[in-house]
Amino acid sequence: MAESGSLGWIGCGRMGAAMARRLLAGGHTVRVTNRTRAKAEALADAGAVVVDAPRDLADCEVVFVMVSGNDDLVEVVEGPAGVLSDPRHAPAIVVDCSTVATEVSARVRAACAARGVAFLASPVSGNPKVVAAGKLTLAASGSPEAFAHARPYLELLGRGVTYVGDGEVARLVKICHNVLLGVVTQALSEITVLAERGGVSRAAFLDFMNHSVMGSMFSTYKSPALVHLDFTPTFTTRLLRKDFDLAMAAAHDLGVAMPVAALSSELVASAMGAGLAERDFAALLLEQARRSGLELVPEDVAVDDGLEAP
Repeated sequence: MAESGSLGWIGCGRMGAAMARRLLAGGHTVRVTNRTRAKAEALADAGAVVVDAPRDLADCEVVFVMVSGNDDLVEVVEGPAGVLSDPRHAPAIVVDCSTVATEVSARVRAACAARGVAFLASPVSGNPKVVAAGKLTLAASGSPEAFAHARPYLELLGRGVTYVGDGEVARLVKICHNVLLGVVTQALSEITVLAERGGVSRAAFLDFMNHSVMGSMFSTYKSPALVHLDFTPTFTTRLLRKDFDLAMAAAHDLGVAMPVAALSSELVASAMGAGLAERDFAALLLEQARRSGLELVPEDVAVDDGLEAP
């Protein structure tokens, strides 16, 4: 029997820790666990209760998961010390915020259903600084009843959560989101290189863009990276290419033509071939400059990323 109102959190990396802190700041007691215990213990100062393994969260009402990939999700849910491994207890709902393959999500959903546990796929858009600023967005899919139950907690994680349907459709929504991320970043790289080639500094051009009708939260918070040429990864070019591959496979299966996405995918592959695979995907700017014969240098200008925490 799950304890009403109790929350569990699996995965205390940079993103998971930032999200768990939002629940703690909302006044909830949250039990947390992480493969590297020290990362979970770093949340103790915010009031988190650290436990040894996902199994120790089995009596929580809602358990959130934010892990690195497919195998990690299967392990923390179905593994020997997973949240479903206690024969006496199981949570009411497991909410997975990780980015995983649709077939893995479906497998874990089936394992949860076999124990009478609802499963929500709820991938996110943002990075730790976006989370801290309260601007994270989430999509969720699963039963409407499970979504209604988990919604008050999901809404604490950011500025909006959208229910997109049943099953695994939230995974497709996240892939579509990341394709747009790549297409927009490639387009932004092209016009920024064009402006600089014509004598306009990147800082000035991006400041203009961000204050125009074409500006966005994304273009604003990526501007410091583009101006300072700091491509410390928040999401690597390799991971972006993986999502393009998934999107093109889905487009093939669903009979959807995606010519702009297909070209952008090849340009992302070109950036990987140029040695940018493990750098932040905003490094598409560097490959665009190389193709244009332009050598970029960092600009020593203060740039607001628009993500000051409230």
